Amino acid sequence: MIERVAILGAGAMGAYFAARFSSAGGFSTALVARGERHERLKRDGLFVNGEAYRIPVVHPDRVDAPTDLILVALKGYQLPGAAGDLQNLVGASTTILSVMNGLDSEEILAGLYGRDKVLYAMSLGIDAVREGNRITYTKPGVHYFGEATNTRLSERVRRVQAAFDRAGIACETPPDMIRMLWWKFMINVGVNLPSAVMRATYGVFQTSPDAQALMEALMYEVIAVAEASGVNLVDQDVRDWYPVLHTLSPEGKTSMLQDIEAGRKTEIDTFAGKVVELGQTHGIPTPVNQTMLRLIRVLERNPAGS
Repeated sequence: MIERVAILGAGAMGAYFAARFSSAGGFSTALVARGERHERLKRDGLFVNGEAYRIPVVHPDRVDAPTDLILVALKGYQLPGAAGDLQNLVGASTTILSVMNGLDSEEILAGLYGRDKVLYAMSLGIDAVREGNRITYTKPGVHYFGEATNTRLSERVRRVQAAFDRAGIACETPPDMIRMLWWKFMINVGVNLPSAVMRATYGVFQTSPDAQALMEALMYEVIAVAEASGVNLVDQDVRDWYPVLHTLSPEGKTSMLQDIEAGRKTEIDTFAGKVVELGQTHGIPTPVNQTMLRLIRVLERNPAGS
Protein backbone atom coordinates (compact mmCIF):
# COMPACT_ATOMS: atom_id res chain seq x y z
CA MET A 1 0.00 0.00 0.00
CA ILE A 2 1.21 3.51 -0.82
CA GLU A 3 1.68 5.66 2.29
CA ARG A 4 4.71 7.89 1.67
CA VAL A 5 4.21 10.44 -1.13
CA ALA A 6 6.79 12.95 -2.37
CA ILE A 7 6.15 15.73 -4.88
CA LEU A 8 8.88 17.41 -6.93
CA GLY A 9 7.53 20.74 -8.17
CA ALA A 10 5.13 23.02 -6.31
CA GLY A 11 3.52 24.92 -9.16
CA ALA A 12 -0.14 24.61 -10.11
CA MET A 13 -0.09 20.84 -10.69
CA GLY A 14 2.26 19.95 -7.85
CA ALA A 15 0.30 22.05 -5.38
CA TYR A 16 -2.96 20.38 -6.42
CA PHE A 17 -1.58 16.89 -5.73
CA ALA A 18 0.17 18.00 -2.55
CA ALA A 19 -3.07 19.43 -1.18
CA ARG A 20 -5.09 16.32 -2.06
CA PHE A 21 -2.66 13.84 -0.52
CA SER A 22 -1.94 15.92 2.58
CA SER A 23 -5.67 16.34 3.25
CA ALA A 24 -6.37 12.62 2.97
CA GLY A 25 -5.84 10.25 5.85
CA GLY A 26 -3.14 7.61 5.80
CA PHE A 27 -0.51 9.47 3.79
CA SER A 28 2.79 11.06 4.75
CA THR A 29 3.21 13.80 2.16
CA ALA A 30 6.27 15.96 1.47
CA LEU A 31 7.50 18.47 -1.08
CA VAL A 32 11.03 18.04 -2.44
CA ALA A 33 13.10 21.18 -2.99
CA ARG A 34 16.55 22.64 -2.48
CA GLY A 35 18.06 26.11 -2.20
CA GLU A 36 15.89 29.21 -2.18
CA ARG A 37 12.79 27.25 -3.17
CA HIS A 38 13.25 24.95 -0.17
CA GLU A 39 13.42 27.93 2.19
CA ARG A 40 10.49 29.71 0.56
CA LEU A 41 8.19 26.68 0.72
CA LYS A 42 9.09 26.11 4.37
CA ARG A 43 8.51 29.78 5.17
CA ASP A 44 5.42 30.58 3.10
CA GLY A 45 3.70 27.24 2.52
CA LEU A 46 1.02 26.90 -0.16
CA PHE A 47 -2.49 28.23 -0.52
CA VAL A 48 -4.82 26.08 -2.61
CA ASN A 49 -8.30 27.48 -3.28
CA GLY A 50 -7.77 29.83 -0.36
CA GLU A 51 -6.80 27.16 2.16
CA ALA A 52 -3.35 27.25 3.74
CA TYR A 53 -1.22 24.10 3.59
CA ARG A 54 1.93 23.63 5.65
CA ILE A 55 3.32 20.57 3.90
CA PRO A 56 6.72 19.28 5.07
CA VAL A 57 9.58 20.20 2.74
CA VAL A 58 12.51 17.82 2.42
CA HIS A 59 15.93 18.61 1.01
CA PRO A 60 16.93 15.94 -1.56
CA ASP A 61 20.32 15.48 0.11
CA ARG A 62 18.75 14.94 3.54
CA VAL A 63 16.19 12.20 2.94
CA ASP A 64 15.75 9.66 5.75
CA ALA A 65 14.14 6.83 3.69
CA PRO A 66 12.79 6.02 0.21
CA THR A 67 9.19 6.90 -0.57
CA ASP A 68 6.39 4.85 -2.11
CA LEU A 69 5.14 7.31 -4.74
CA ILE A 70 6.87 10.26 -6.37
CA LEU A 71 4.93 12.78 -8.45
CA VAL A 72 7.08 14.93 -10.73
CA ALA A 73 5.34 18.20 -11.61
CA LEU A 74 8.06 20.40 -13.09
CA LYS A 75 8.29 22.44 -16.27
CA GLY A 76 10.02 20.61 -19.10
CA TYR A 77 13.11 22.80 -19.01
CA GLN A 78 13.52 22.20 -15.26
CA LEU A 79 13.67 18.40 -15.38
CA PRO A 80 17.23 17.82 -16.63
CA GLY A 81 18.65 19.82 -13.72
CA ALA A 82 16.30 18.44 -11.06
CA ALA A 83 15.72 14.77 -11.97
CA GLY A 84 18.77 13.69 -10.00
CA ASP A 85 17.21 15.11 -6.83
CA LEU A 86 15.08 11.97 -6.55
CA GLN A 87 18.01 9.61 -6.07
CA ASN A 88 17.68 9.25 -2.29
CA LEU A 89 13.89 8.94 -2.52
CA VAL A 90 13.83 5.96 -4.91
CA GLY A 91 13.79 2.50 -3.36
CA ALA A 92 12.91 -1.01 -4.47
CA SER A 93 9.14 -0.41 -4.38
CA THR A 94 9.01 3.24 -5.47
CA THR A 95 6.75 4.29 -8.35
CA ILE A 96 7.38 7.56 -10.21
CA LEU A 97 4.64 9.44 -12.06
CA SER A 98 5.49 12.43 -14.21
CA VAL A 99 2.47 14.71 -14.60
CA MET A 100 4.55 17.02 -16.75
CA ASN A 101 3.71 18.26 -20.21
CA GLY A 102 5.39 16.92 -23.33
CA LEU A 103 6.59 13.56 -24.55
CA ASP A 104 10.04 13.15 -23.03
CA SER A 105 9.89 13.26 -19.21
CA GLU A 106 9.15 9.57 -18.68
CA GLU A 107 12.11 8.55 -20.81
CA ILE A 108 14.43 10.91 -18.93
CA LEU A 109 13.28 9.53 -15.56
CA ALA A 110 13.40 5.92 -16.74
CA GLY A 111 16.95 6.47 -17.97
CA LEU A 112 17.98 7.50 -14.46
CA TYR A 113 15.90 5.18 -12.28
CA GLY A 114 14.81 2.30 -14.50
CA ARG A 115 11.76 1.67 -16.67
CA ASP A 116 10.31 -0.53 -13.89
CA LYS A 117 10.03 2.56 -11.66
CA VAL A 118 8.19 4.90 -14.05
CA LEU A 119 4.55 4.97 -15.14
CA TYR A 120 3.26 7.16 -17.95
CA ALA A 121 0.90 9.89 -16.76
CA MET A 122 -1.00 12.99 -17.85
CA SER A 123 -3.73 15.26 -16.52
CA LEU A 124 -6.69 16.65 -18.44
CA GLY A 125 -9.34 19.23 -17.64
CA ILE A 126 -7.79 20.82 -14.55
CA ASP A 127 -7.88 24.62 -14.83
CA ALA A 128 -5.44 25.51 -12.06
CA VAL A 129 -4.02 29.05 -11.99
CA ARG A 130 -0.89 29.95 -10.05
CA GLU A 131 0.05 33.34 -8.62
CA GLY A 132 3.13 32.99 -6.45
CA ASN A 133 2.35 30.37 -3.80
CA ARG A 134 -1.40 30.70 -4.34
CA ILE A 135 -3.13 28.18 -6.59
CA THR A 136 -6.81 28.20 -7.51
CA TYR A 137 -8.86 25.86 -9.63
CA THR A 138 -12.54 25.30 -10.37
CA LYS A 139 -12.16 21.96 -12.17
CA PRO A 140 -9.91 19.24 -10.69
CA GLY A 141 -9.79 17.35 -13.98
CA VAL A 142 -9.09 13.67 -14.53
CA HIS A 143 -5.63 12.18 -14.16
CA TYR A 144 -4.54 9.31 -16.41
CA PHE A 145 -1.67 6.94 -15.77
CA GLY A 146 -0.48 3.44 -16.53
CA GLU A 147 2.02 1.26 -18.30
CA ALA A 148 2.47 1.85 -22.02
CA THR A 149 -0.22 -0.84 -22.58
CA ASN A 150 -2.90 -1.58 -19.99
CA THR A 151 -5.06 -4.39 -21.36
CA ARG A 152 -4.24 -6.07 -18.04
CA LEU A 153 -3.43 -3.85 -15.08
CA SER A 154 -0.07 -4.32 -13.43
CA GLU A 155 0.21 -4.48 -9.66
CA ARG A 156 1.92 -1.12 -9.44
CA VAL A 157 -0.88 0.51 -11.47
CA ARG A 158 -3.41 -0.99 -9.07
CA ARG A 159 -1.46 0.39 -6.10
CA VAL A 160 -1.44 3.90 -7.53
CA GLN A 161 -5.14 3.67 -8.42
CA ALA A 162 -5.90 2.75 -4.81
CA ALA A 163 -3.82 5.69 -3.54
CA PHE A 164 -5.55 8.15 -5.85
CA ASP A 165 -8.95 6.82 -4.78
CA ARG A 166 -8.05 7.30 -1.11
CA ALA A 167 -6.92 10.86 -1.85
CA GLY A 168 -10.11 11.66 -3.78
CA ILE A 169 -8.28 12.23 -7.08
CA ALA A 170 -10.27 11.25 -10.17
CA CYS A 171 -8.19 8.88 -12.29
CA GLU A 172 -8.39 6.52 -15.23
CA THR A 173 -6.05 4.01 -16.87
CA PRO A 174 -6.55 3.86 -20.65
CA PRO A 175 -5.56 0.76 -22.64
CA ASP A 176 -3.05 2.70 -24.79
CA MET A 177 -1.21 5.23 -22.63
CA ILE A 178 1.24 6.29 -25.35
CA ARG A 179 -1.59 7.37 -27.62
CA MET A 180 -3.16 9.23 -24.68
CA LEU A 181 0.08 11.13 -24.07
CA TRP A 182 0.21 12.15 -27.71
CA TRP A 183 -3.44 13.28 -27.59
CA LYS A 184 -2.66 15.50 -24.60
CA PHE A 185 0.45 16.77 -26.40
CA MET A 186 -1.74 17.68 -29.39
CA ILE A 187 -4.09 19.59 -27.08
CA ASN A 188 -1.27 21.40 -25.32
CA VAL A 189 0.29 22.48 -28.60
CA GLY A 190 -3.07 23.57 -29.98
CA VAL A 191 -4.24 25.73 -27.11
CA ASN A 192 -1.15 26.82 -25.16
CA LEU A 193 0.70 28.47 -28.02
CA PRO A 194 -2.04 30.71 -29.44
CA SER A 195 -3.32 31.55 -25.96
CA ALA A 196 0.10 32.94 -25.05
CA VAL A 197 0.43 34.97 -28.26
CA MET A 198 -3.15 36.33 -28.17
CA ARG A 199 -3.39 36.63 -24.34
CA ALA A 200 -6.55 34.55 -24.75
CA THR A 201 -8.48 32.74 -22.00
CA TYR A 202 -10.27 29.44 -22.57
CA GLY A 203 -13.43 31.45 -23.26
CA VAL A 204 -11.89 32.81 -26.47
CA PHE A 205 -11.30 29.27 -27.76
CA GLN A 206 -14.80 28.26 -26.72
CA THR A 207 -16.43 31.00 -28.81
CA SER A 208 -14.11 32.31 -31.55
CA PRO A 209 -14.02 30.44 -34.89
CA ASP A 210 -10.73 32.17 -35.75
CA ALA A 211 -9.08 31.06 -32.50
CA GLN A 212 -10.39 27.55 -33.08
CA ALA A 213 -9.03 27.50 -36.64
CA LEU A 214 -5.56 28.49 -35.41
CA MET A 215 -5.74 25.89 -32.64
CA GLU A 216 -6.69 23.17 -35.11
CA ALA A 217 -3.93 24.13 -37.57
CA LEU A 218 -1.39 23.54 -34.81
CA MET A 219 -3.08 20.27 -33.84
CA TYR A 220 -3.06 18.89 -37.39
CA GLU A 221 0.69 19.39 -37.57
CA VAL A 222 0.96 17.26 -34.41
CA ILE A 223 -1.22 14.60 -36.04
CA ALA A 224 1.12 14.52 -39.04
CA VAL A 225 4.29 14.03 -36.96
CA ALA A 226 2.47 11.53 -34.72
CA GLU A 227 1.62 9.35 -37.71
CA ALA A 228 5.24 9.46 -38.83
CA SER A 229 6.24 8.46 -35.27
CA GLY A 230 3.94 5.42 -35.32
CA VAL A 231 1.10 6.90 -33.24
CA ASN A 232 -2.42 6.84 -34.66
CA LEU A 233 -4.01 10.24 -34.05
CA VAL A 234 -6.95 11.08 -36.32
CA ASP A 235 -9.44 13.89 -37.09
CA GLN A 236 -11.80 12.60 -34.40
CA ASP A 237 -9.13 13.30 -31.79
CA VAL A 238 -9.40 17.01 -32.59
CA ARG A 239 -13.18 16.87 -32.26
CA ASP A 240 -12.93 14.96 -28.99
CA TRP A 241 -11.10 17.92 -27.44
CA TYR A 242 -14.05 20.31 -27.74
CA PRO A 243 -16.28 18.71 -25.06
CA VAL A 244 -13.35 18.94 -22.64
CA LEU A 245 -12.62 22.54 -23.65
CA HIS A 246 -16.19 23.55 -22.89
CA THR A 247 -15.97 22.21 -19.33
CA LEU A 248 -13.18 24.67 -18.49
CA SER A 249 -13.79 28.05 -16.88
CA PRO A 250 -14.09 30.71 -19.61
CA GLU A 251 -11.83 32.92 -17.47
CA GLY A 252 -9.24 30.16 -17.08
CA LYS A 253 -5.77 30.53 -18.58
CA THR A 254 -3.35 28.04 -20.04
CA SER A 255 -0.06 27.46 -18.25
CA MET A 256 1.85 29.16 -21.07
CA LEU A 257 -0.29 32.28 -20.88
CA GLN A 258 0.26 32.38 -17.12
CA ASP A 259 4.01 32.12 -17.69
CA ILE A 260 4.04 34.91 -20.28
CA GLU A 261 2.00 37.22 -18.03
CA ALA A 262 4.29 36.49 -15.08
CA GLY A 263 7.45 37.03 -17.13
CA ARG A 264 8.55 33.42 -16.61
CA LYS A 265 10.26 31.09 -19.06
CA THR A 266 7.71 29.03 -20.99
CA GLU A 267 7.59 25.45 -22.25
CA ILE A 268 7.71 26.53 -25.89
CA ASP A 269 10.58 24.13 -26.64
CA THR A 270 8.60 21.27 -25.05
CA PHE A 271 5.63 22.05 -27.33
CA ALA A 272 6.36 23.79 -30.64
CA GLY A 273 10.07 23.02 -30.41
CA LYS A 274 9.34 19.30 -30.26
CA VAL A 275 6.87 19.45 -33.18
CA VAL A 276 9.39 21.32 -35.34
CA GLU A 277 12.15 18.85 -34.37
CA LEU A 278 9.98 15.86 -35.27
CA GLY A 279 8.91 17.54 -38.49
CA GLN A 280 12.54 17.98 -39.49
CA THR A 281 13.31 14.37 -38.57
CA HIS A 282 10.48 13.00 -40.71
CA GLY A 283 10.55 15.57 -43.51
CA ILE A 284 7.13 17.02 -42.58
CA PRO A 285 6.49 20.78 -42.86
CA THR A 286 5.36 22.39 -39.58
CA PRO A 287 5.06 26.10 -40.52
CA VAL A 288 2.40 27.04 -37.94
CA ASN A 289 4.38 25.60 -35.06
CA GLN A 290 7.57 27.17 -36.43
CA THR A 291 5.88 30.57 -36.47
CA MET A 292 4.59 30.14 -32.92
CA LEU A 293 8.06 29.03 -31.78
CA ARG A 294 9.55 32.28 -33.05
CA LEU A 295 6.75 34.46 -31.71
CA ILE A 296 6.87 33.06 -28.20
CA ARG A 297 10.66 33.19 -28.02
CA VAL A 298 10.34 36.91 -28.80
CA LEU A 299 7.69 37.31 -26.08
CA GLU A 300 9.92 35.52 -23.55
CA ARG A 301 12.78 37.90 -24.25
CA ASN A 302 10.56 40.99 -24.32
CA PRO A 303 7.82 40.36 -21.73
CA ALA A 304 6.79 44.01 -21.57
CA GLY A 305 6.97 44.50 -25.34
CA SER A 306 10.11 46.62 -25.07
